[in-house]
Amino acid sequence: MPRWAGPCWADARVTRCRYRSPPSDSSSRCCGCFEPQARISMPLPHAFSMLSALALTLFAGSASGAPASAAMSYRGPCDASAAVALDADHFVVAGDEDNTLRIYRRGRPEPVGEAPLAAFLDSGNKESDLEAAAAVGQRIYWIASHGRNSKGKVRPDRQRFFATDIVPGAQPGVTPAGTPYRGLLDDLAAAPTLAGLRLGDAARLAPEAPGGLNIEGLAAMPDGSLLVGFRNPVPNGRALLVPLLNPAELVTAAPGRKARFGEPILLELRGRGVRSIERALDGRGYWIVAGPAADAGAFTLYRWSGQKHDAPRIVDSSELVGFRPEVLFEPLGGGGTLQLLSDDGGVVTNGVACKDRPMAAQAFRSITLQP
Repeated sequence: MPRWAGPCWADARVTRCRYRSPPSDSSSRCCGCFEPQARISMPLPHAFSMLSALALTLFAGSASGAPASAAMSYRGPCDASAAVALDADHFVVAGDEDNTLRIYRRGRPEPVGEAPLAAFLDSGNKESDLEAAAAVGQRIYWIASHGRNSKGKVRPDRQRFFATDIVPGAQPGVTPAGTPYRGLLDDLAAAPTLAGLRLGDAARLAPEAPGGLNIEGLAAMPDGSLLVGFRNPVPNGRALLVPLLNPAELVTAAPGRKARFGEPILLELRGRGVRSIERALDGRGYWIVAGPAADAGAFTLYRWSGQKHDAPRIVDSSELVGFRPEVLFEPLGGGGTLQLLSDDGGVVTNGVACKDRPMAAQAFRSITLQP
């Protein structure tokens, strides 16, 4: 990883953080710290706050490739893994390392609201590995990875499908709705329409192992059903989508409820799985971020018509170099722009991974693209 020069400081306030590329890299880049404008001021009254801000600044510029004009860092867990636009100015984000939803105003680095979910999810001190979300009207459905941990051990707390409702207002919020559903993994394994995929066998493997099970995508369909996107498995080198036909029923307390699924959809994404999927606001198909089933590999942005037999087309993904986009959504009223968030938990600066830093020194990056 490149070693970066330190940021500029003036009067104990953070100005634009500038980084000089190492001699082996002929390019020279800088990235805006918290805001892409030329100057961002943040009071640092205490030594710890200054050190935290310095760590955050160094982290924000540690991965080259995201365009400086569009890159921004938001304070919060490094592992941004799911998000939904609440209105034209606000969006809600989940991380895969805790069970708190955080609400942000676009362009403002600090969260403006939080919704703790540990009690609602009945997860205790265990993180539920929240990975994807999709809005249907004023309801947001969320899904956890449903995978084992990296060592292949069963993690029941990751088997959650649940809903929140949007609370509109000048500063919108979200509130838990219904009852979390815990039986989705068993339903996937037992579904006759999915028998050939052997998802029960996949669920016995570590999530990044060849043929393992790891859910990372969720998108609304026009009729209110959902598409569940799998990072893994990648059957015969194709990305897997499974229609979930009765999401509203699953989050009720109705006894004996079971998930119902449509026929699986296999997409040619050049051997990659689904890392995020979002229904386009224009109603003409979906945006898909494709990425490796394991940890290493490149990410690519696709546009797909939504028709089972149509091949997705690649969208210019050059701006994703150095970025790990595990979240994709379309801001309301954004004129067709896409906002992508990077899961930066594994980004190491000064020998420390972002997710291992104090929360005050953590952040995730965001870029806005006009495809």
